[in-house]
Amino acid sequence: MRTDIPRAVRTKLLEIAYLESGPPEGAPVILLHGWPSDVHDFDDARATLAADGCRVLVPWLRGYGPTRFLERATPRSGQQAALGADVRDFMDALGIRQAVLGGYDWGGRAACVVAALWPERVRALVTMNGYAIQNIAASGRPASAEQEHRYWYQWYFSTERGRSGLAQNRREIARLLWRLWSPNWAFDDATFDATAASFDNPDFVDVTIQSYRHRYGAAPGDPAMQELEHSLAALPTISVPTIVLHGEADGVGPVDGSANHARHFTGRYARRVIPVAGHFLSRERPDTVVQAVRDLLAPTVERV
Repeated sequence: MRTDIPRAVRTKLLEIAYLESGPPEGAPVILLHGWPSDVHDFDDARATLAADGCRVLVPWLRGYGPTRFLERATPRSGQQAALGADVRDFMDALGIRQAVLGGYDWGGRAACVVAALWPERVRALVTMNGYAIQNIAASGRPASAEQEHRYWYQWYFSTERGRSGLAQNRREIARLLWRLWSPNWAFDDATFDATAASFDNPDFVDVTIQSYRHRYGAAPGDPAMQELEHSLAALPTISVPTIVLHGEADGVGPVDGSANHARHFTGRYARRVIPVAGHFLSRERPDTVVQAVRDLLAPTVERV
């Protein structure tokens, strides 16, 4: 079974829209998109894994596409605890006890949060760019000048001019970042436009701005997420079987950034650097995502 018509399920806070492919009785695989992107990150991987017999679910994160908050009073937070809790709640709403989780950028962070805090819910993890839980306590330490330059958009979003700029120029900003972050990917207008519609979500700007400000201690978090954020502040290790994928040409997170992340993973672990590919690895090389999931569903993954 494959459908490109969004389904929806309600959690405590959200109506989460998602795409589902594959047999209902298949091994659940949940794939989580990044910023600024959407479920189309996994179109090819979703189809192939469904053909393998997996039940593949790809939700729109909070602030994207058809996903909506249920209550106006709920803080429009994009903090890491909220993203992880959304995935857990999504699984609960669908009655999924355990799943393979895969993601990158915001989606990779959400997957890492679930794997760290609720490892019994995660059969295995595919995380692009490595351990993605934020060390907010250390966020004031400057990085190299080159890395600070890559993060220009984050400094921009810390200003009210940046908030207004995102609201006015969200497509222009996203298109620019796609080119910068995946310099070898020749995406066309149709590919970009299919995803850019997800940025019209009424909460996209607020969720984005809160996310990038919160990670530097420049915006308060959702009080309901305080306990989870406290747990994440300890940078908990991840014990589930994991494969890290990293595009060699990633324009925002250089490949050497994940080279020493093995210390955060205490279970079976492997790291694979993908030549030529950039940040949008699941679009550029969907075969690598598929192979990682296949390998994790197999009996063993060697630690390297």
